[in-house]
Amino acid sequence: MRKYLQIIDRNRASKWKRLANFVIDRLIFNLIILSIGFAGGLIDRLLDQYYFTEIFLEYSEIARFWDIIITSLIYVVYMFLTEYFTKGRTLAKYITGTKVITIDGENPALKDYFIRNISRIVPFDFLSFLGENGWHDSWSDTRVIDIKEYSTELQRKRDIEEIGSKEIA
Repeated sequence: MRKYLQIIDRNRASKWKRLANFVIDRLIFNLIILSIGFAGGLIDRLLDQYYFTEIFLEYSEIARFWDIIITSLIYVVYMFLTEYFTKGRTLAKYITGTKVITIDGENPALKDYFIRNISRIVPFDFLSFLGENGWHDSWSDTRVIDIKEYSTELQRKRDIEEIGSKEIA
């Protein structure tokens, strides 16, 4: 059981930053998918093979339901890998100065990132951030914090604890 730190709550990212993270990450994801399609089409054209074009055409003919499921799974994998390998920061989080940490102030483990990102498949999860915490935050015991505010408060706390301590030279 993790110890819930109040400093985490005091320094949570604002709803506007969370919304910006969502929009920027989705935009980047869509640009990556578009780039893959463009590169596949270009390779097909250069090699005069049309292998990728056939795959893209088959994908475009699947039912809307399966399109949503497949795209959602790809997005979850993208977000999981990005957050895991950047220790809680996607490109959007770098831009907004935010980061994912656990409720006890530690870096999330692989399991935490997995739970956090698989929870994104739940319909309307993207709207859950309008409440106290997003479902993917609550279920994984993680929070998105404003790094600058969090670091400042931690430094103030350290400075206060050092007052009166004997300095050894």
